[in-house]
Amino acid sequence: MSIRTLLLSPRVTATGQALADAARRRGMHVETLRDWRVPDEWRGTPGATLYAGPLFADAVAGEPGLGLGLLEAPPDWLAQLPYQLTSRKIEFSTVAEARQLRRPAFVKPPNDKSFPARVYPDGSRLPGPDAVDDDTPVLVSDIMAFAVEYRLFLLDGEVRTGSRYFARGELDVAPLDEDPRKDEVLAFAAGLAEAGLPSAVVVDVGLPAGGTSRWAVVEANAAWASGHYAFDPHAALDVVLRAARPVAECTAAEPPLPAPAARGRTGLRRALGVAGRSV
Repeated sequence: MSIRTLLLSPRVTATGQALADAARRRGMHVETLRDWRVPDEWRGTPGATLYAGPLFADAVAGEPGLGLGLLEAPPDWLAQLPYQLTSRKIEFSTVAEARQLRRPAFVKPPNDKSFPARVYPDGSRLPGPDAVDDDTPVLVSDIMAFAVEYRLFLLDGEVRTGSRYFARGELDVAPLDEDPRKDEVLAFAAGLAEAGLPSAVVVDVGLPAGGTSRWAVVEANAAWASGHYAFDPHAALDVVLRAARPVAECTAAEPPLPAPAARGRTGLRRALGVAGRSV
């Protein structure tokens, strides 16, 4: 069944608006959900897709809500990559274990923004148990600065659209097609085809600072929750449509995400009870 309805979270974003415009030009319906509960008329909407942040998607995407299957890189995906693709040591752990660190490290939640992703002087500076559950999964990485970074929307291993978003220590947005390093970026991305990614996903890649010519993966992100920067919104929409689709269209070879509790998404129950929610 072809997807005919794009559902958006209550939070208005530039990417959501760009995807909505692209969807309307295809003749798709676009609807904005007004609350963190799915209205009865939208439950199990045939041919739906979703663009929203991780916590909002956790709240509404599955059964008995929209009945959508979401694709996302496994939480330990980055840590499983060979060194030649990351150029740094990365470990998959829990926040309780990371709190024992006695050295500086870059620490982040794998697939959400439940606490700030940044360099921590040591583990004692991480959020405490009252803010983040002990068993929350985290990635602990050697510290690496990137000279330039790019965001790529991949579909079946092919870069469908991309954008530079960071250079010289600050936000620097430009379409990949206009970037002088385009061929280098695409050549590196081609090497990710066998890296165990979902068929529809976003990957950030970059060139480490310090004069090296060796590219590295920064991180993977869910296509249904990623900002588009200077992408072609039509190409990005193609990836979103695959990454968030009805469960009935998912296959045994590529199952959707498990329930939020099973994958350790931090702070969902707290977020649902706090005003000023965001995606």
